[in-house]
Amino acid sequence: MAQTNTKTVRRKRKVRLLTRNGQYYDYNLLACVVLLTCFGLIMLYSTSAYDAQVEYGSDTYFLFRQALFSVGGLAAIFVFSMIDYHFYARYAGYFYLFSNLLLLVTKFIGHEVNGAKRWIKIGPIQFQSAEPAKLAIILFLSVLIVQFGKKLKGFKAPAVLFAFGALTFLLTWKFTENLSTAIIILGITCALIFVAHPKTAPFVLTAGIGLPVGIVGVRGYVSSLGASGNFRFNRVLAWIDPEKYSDGGGYQVLQGLYAIGSGGLFGKGLGNSTQKIQSIPEAQNDMIFSIICEELGLFGAVLLTILFVFLLYRLMFIAQNAPDLLGSLIVTGIFAHIALQVILNIAVVLNVIPTTGVTLPFISYGGTSILFLMTEMGIALNVSRQIRIKDN
Repeated sequence: MAQTNTKTVRRKRKVRLLTRNGQYYDYNLLACVVLLTCFGLIMLYSTSAYDAQVEYGSDTYFLFRQALFSVGGLAAIFVFSMIDYHFYARYAGYFYLFSNLLLLVTKFIGHEVNGAKRWIKIGPIQFQSAEPAKLAIILFLSVLIVQFGKKLKGFKAPAVLFAFGALTFLLTWKFTENLSTAIIILGITCALIFVAHPKTAPFVLTAGIGLPVGIVGVRGYVSSLGASGNFRFNRVLAWIDPEKYSDGGGYQVLQGLYAIGSGGLFGKGLGNSTQKIQSIPEAQNDMIFSIICEELGLFGAVLLTILFVFLLYRLMFIAQNAPDLLGSLIVTGIFAHIALQVILNIAVVLNVIPTTGVTLPFISYGGTSILFLMTEMGIALNVSRQIRIKDN
């Protein structure tokens, strides 16, 4: 009896730590985000210090900028976690239209960086126009699914949802030439429809037949092309045989694989990477995972992967316990976004898929990316705040 009372008291103490006036707050998610951000800043400095010193005369150039955006992102988490997520539902349609308009105008007024027009520059402010589109599609489709209700059982409602996602996919691809982000947007769309749709069989059948056929078909078609002027086809050719194209598209892939292989079990030590020194172009961006493997080894890569898995687990927990369908769908969309981006980035570094330019969330360099990721985390935390815990 005494042991039972002790357990009850401990449980009540734990509940009091996690709740305020019966409200839950996911401190585990917040702590995981902070850990990932701090780890990202450490690895960013280690990866970019040499290039920053050579190009900008300061080894902390990239670190300072990313730290500034990270602080702004933490402020965004606080602000958005305090705003009721139902507020966003009222303006989700307008946000969707605005984000698509940004994609459109990027083609004409976009600021070109490294040969691509993906940024909009207004005075000292510069942002990547495709980043708001990810959040917009999550909010807008979640609201539409709630409005459709039982109509989602048919064919028309899912087709409408997919059409909205496909529209943003095409605008992102054609007007910003950012196919990687376009694929993520389409993936989020499919994930939300899959989760909301009452039937699973059509999705399993489509994936089971369509994916293998598509992969084999694309691989055979690209192989038959030989040398091509299209850089995306060249990327696929380099993926199939990176050593053959080591002087072109396969160079970055091979250097990344060399970095991973040389890291071994525990790595060369923080800051001791050799591949980051003018071997991997802009290693602080989408190839940062290869430097993590080189400096921290398999051990560091596994720890980072565990952190991402824990982050996704907390998002899944919030989605399952959300107070209503809207909150559950919004967090599910955020879950899909993070999961897709992590999987695609690591798959590219390991040469499982062709290079796509997808950054590693919270780790890779990118101000717009970190701000919108933190905004999504703030919205997820607001959903968690509205979970009610009953202490029986």
